[in-house]
Amino acid sequence: MSPATALAARDVAVIDIGSNSVRLVLYRLEGRAVWPLYNEKVLAGLGRDLSATGRLSPDGVVASMKALRRFAAVLEGVRPEHTLVAATAAVREAEDGQEFCERVAAETGLFIRVLSGEDEAHYAAMGVASGAPGADGVSADMGGASLELTRIDKGQVGKGVTLSLGAFSFGSKGFDVRKVREQADRRLGRVAGDFKTKRLYAVGGAWRNLAQVHMAMGAYPLKVVHQYAIPAREAREAARFLARQSKASLDAMPGVSRKRAETLPFAAVVLDSLIDNLGLEEIEFSAWGVREGLLYDWLSDRVDGGDPLLSGCAALGARQGVSPALPGALQGWIDGLIRPLEPIFSEVRDAQLAAAACNLADLGARLHPDHRVELTFDQVLRAPIPGQTHAERCFLAAAINARYGGPAATPEPATIERLLDEPARRRARVLGLAIRLACDLSGRSPNLLANARARVEGGELKLTAAEGFADVLLGEQTRRRAKALAEAMDLSLAL
Repeated sequence: MSPATALAARDVAVIDIGSNSVRLVLYRLEGRAVWPLYNEKVLAGLGRDLSATGRLSPDGVVASMKALRRFAAVLEGVRPEHTLVAATAAVREAEDGQEFCERVAAETGLFIRVLSGEDEAHYAAMGVASGAPGADGVSADMGGASLELTRIDKGQVGKGVTLSLGAFSFGSKGFDVRKVREQADRRLGRVAGDFKTKRLYAVGGAWRNLAQVHMAMGAYPLKVVHQYAIPAREAREAARFLARQSKASLDAMPGVSRKRAETLPFAAVVLDSLIDNLGLEEIEFSAWGVREGLLYDWLSDRVDGGDPLLSGCAALGARQGVSPALPGALQGWIDGLIRPLEPIFSEVRDAQLAAAACNLADLGARLHPDHRVELTFDQVLRAPIPGQTHAERCFLAAAINARYGGPAATPEPATIERLLDEPARRRARVLGLAIRLACDLSGRSPNLLANARARVEGGELKLTAAEGFADVLLGEQTRRRAKALAEAMDLSLAL
């Protein structure tokens, strides 16, 4: 994706009317890059009474209508290019669901698409796969009234099923661990054979809260839920711990929102049951689900495909960049320097991460020079760019730290050392120093960069310039940058 494409911005809104929450998210799209600009939710509990009455909760309808009137007013003000409005299990299954949709249309002008169970499962899995390309396993989207399980085969969405395993589907007599577990095992047992897998992609607000609790319990340094992955045994320990807590204890717990405390114990028991019934070994939490699945489905007819990490980094870097041709020129120039290094993630993935780092090479151009290191490091580490594991976030942040002259320790040594081993930290530093050398010797001009060459040969880092360009390109600053790179690579410098 070119920087020019990345800057072709459009705004799209998605309203998701779920069984527990009603949410508006306003996204800015720059090519395939997706930025959530505004996110507002109301835990209305539309499906709270569904299992007992077959109808939407009266209090939930009042809260939902209030939220939707507000959302309609917001959209009238911001005027996005397109608005997607979808409702899931509660509206789909309630006998007064159609009446609710008609009231919403009359009072707000919003026309609701009621997703079938098959649709809901498909879009949830599409959202997971869009946010984690190459996802392989089963997505599980737990809402207030239902649980959707869908196979994902190396990024391709497959068979899905909807089960009555939402937090509100266990009746209104309160939480009983044993009874909830029995019902979960019984309902999952009917389909478990079709969804056995090693990895589960957990979607839904209650499970995101579980992930946040697990982070707090383990003093995890990176508070990014998306693509937070833990062994199933640790997820089970957290789930069983949460299932034993009182509501007062949950209310006071870091990472648990007060209204989520009501549904979290049910989600914990269902996750415990999933671990046993599906034979899970790892849980990866996804912040992307039905909303992003709907968004990407709409977007796929309008924009060519692309990797979300590369697209996001291209869009982020292009806003600051001096030359739209610089990232591509950097990739070609540093390739011979980094290709001989020890592989870290995989040969293909290492190349993708190098491309992402080159897209970010000018990220600090418009920041104060006294603070570029920490600001660019923090932005890369925590940017809402999907398609990267937490280790890969640390790798890119460490590379950008080196690109701007930061020390090997980085601004957050404890975070980087916990999530990135020494060989990966070394490769990230070499990558960043190579980009720094290329940028500084050329003044970030692709044309000037083409007149210099760096290569590794016989234990030396050799830096040469085309005829007539040595005085222009190989000055004192270039020597300092090349020396730092050579030392990081355990090479001597030949200049």
